[in-house]
Amino acid sequence: MDTIYNNILSSILNGKKLLVVLIDPDKMTIEKVGAFISKLNQSITTHVFVGGSTVDENSTDLLVDEIKSHTKLPIILFPGDVHQITDKADAILFLSLISGRNSEYLIGKHIDSVSKLKKTNLEVISTGYILIESGKESAVERVTGTSPMPRNSIQKIVDTAKAGELLGMKLIYLEAGSGALNSISNKIIVEAKKELKIPLIVGGGIRTKEDLDEAYKSGADLVVIGTAFEEDESFFEEIKK
Repeated sequence: MDTIYNNILSSILNGKKLLVVLIDPDKMTIEKVGAFISKLNQSITTHVFVGGSTVDENSTDLLVDEIKSHTKLPIILFPGDVHQITDKADAILFLSLISGRNSEYLIGKHIDSVSKLKKTNLEVISTGYILIESGKESAVERVTGTSPMPRNSIQKIVDTAKAGELLGMKLIYLEAGSGALNSISNKIIVEAKKELKIPLIVGGGIRTKEDLDEAYKSGADLVVIGTAFEEDESFFEEIKK
């Protein structure tokens, strides 16, 4: 079956590194979408994530609809809450915050979303989400009421990632948080990749082409960039096709 997840697996098997641009509905206006996506289409971007920790109701639906009118790239929801679910997207990361111990974000929000998801055609991709300290408090930290894992607790991070895989999750997402001062260290990525048999996503604090290349070299299969483009769209020039 030709699904987004299977395409990710196929790309990885063929040695292709994937780049995700994260668009936050709170930070992107409808009026700016056309010009932004035009630059994105000319870059090496392979996927678009849409979502944020605090997003107004209906804004995700409107934004995804507008993005879809400008690109053929897969659009995947990266939801901070149930009201960010929209059938306009192609898939959704079914995120479980396995670095925290708030049951709402381990299973509670998922239960709340089922009735809504059943009415969509979204491809649901189970994802173990691990928040790692980055030098500043993240929106995820504030909203979920959970603490990030310490950067120096590498074995604990790796074991948490492996536990997510053993629970049946299809992706592991190592996250430093939006606007992170420090990206996920190469050592963490290397050690996690050694242990995992499923694709590894890395995001947060990646602001240069060098940061991007280092994450790939360390073992990231998908790298997510958001703030770097929000602050400086000229970054697209560095990653043109």
